Amino acid sequence: MPTIYVTRDEGSDPILPLPSYETPGSAGADLRADLPGADRETGWTLAPMERRIVPTGLRVEIPEGFEMQIRPRSGLAAKHGVTLANAPGTIDSDYRGPLGVILINLGAENFVVGHGDRIAQAVIAPVLQADYQQVDALYDTTRGAGGFGSTGRG
Repeated sequence: MPTIYVTRDEGSDPILPLPSYETPGSAGADLRADLPGADRETGWTLAPMERRIVPTGLRVEIPEGFEMQIRPRSGLAAKHGVTLANAPGTIDSDYRGPLGVILINLGAENFVVGHGDRIAQAVIAPVLQADYQQVDALYDTTRGAGGFGSTGRG
């Protein structure tokens, strides 16, 4: 099991929990909105089709050979149309900057992101780096160049 080291940004809320798993079988650890002090009582309003980087107040150190995938929370998407603009987002093992979540409101109503709200989940996954080589031709397959629904309906 990899260990993820976490520091808090200056001004972040030390009361908010670190990323954590809601149940023993959870694949993703919940990430929470850590809003600036002046906005903690009112939250941030996302209008329909608005996107915004929501801070978590955290920085992470991910072991080499792993990535942190930032994924949407299904409840926010199903109930409010709020998801991630770049799902899944990838945090590389050599990144040490602030951990932000790019939320987008695809719903029809304004959505308020509250301080401390669970806004996304982090999944730790192994990473393989490939060796890319240019060749004159690729091996042929039955599918060939068919894509975007070529193997069935949709």
